[in-house]
Amino acid sequence: MKIDEAQWLVQSFMRAHGENLSPGLNPQGFGGAAIGDAQLYFEFVPNTGELKCSALIYRFRDAPRPGVLEGFREEEKAGTDTGGGAVDFEQESKSLFLSRTYTAAPSNEAFKDDMTRLMNASLAWGEGVFDRVADKVNAGKK
Repeated sequence: MKIDEAQWLVQSFMRAHGENLSPGLNPQGFGGAAIGDAQLYFEFVPNTGELKCSALIYRFRDAPRPGVLEGFREEEKAGTDTGGGAVDFEQESKSLFLSRTYTAAPSNEAFKDDMTRLMNASLAWGEGVFDRVADKVNAGKK
């Protein structure tokens, strides 16, 4: 994928959600949006031509407790709906996401549908799945 294709996808998605003035991706290839309660982040990687799209599940204040990330990965393996994404922990920001990467540009409609699924799944993971994982991790400490 080329930067202009990634830019077009992100801008079209933003416009579909009322963000008519959004630049989409900045000159460094990053972008983001808060849509309802969901937070989406976009990153274009020029050397691979990939557009990484991430929906925030949870932002930790400190490093996650032992077992927490493993618990989320177990949920993913168990088939909990990820909205087409994969569990992704970003060490630098201490944030947990559902992320999806594109190497070729889908249609605008497919991208919009994909991002909607990803956002909805991230919200579900931020509520019920997060509580379920926390309960398992806390139960294991007793």
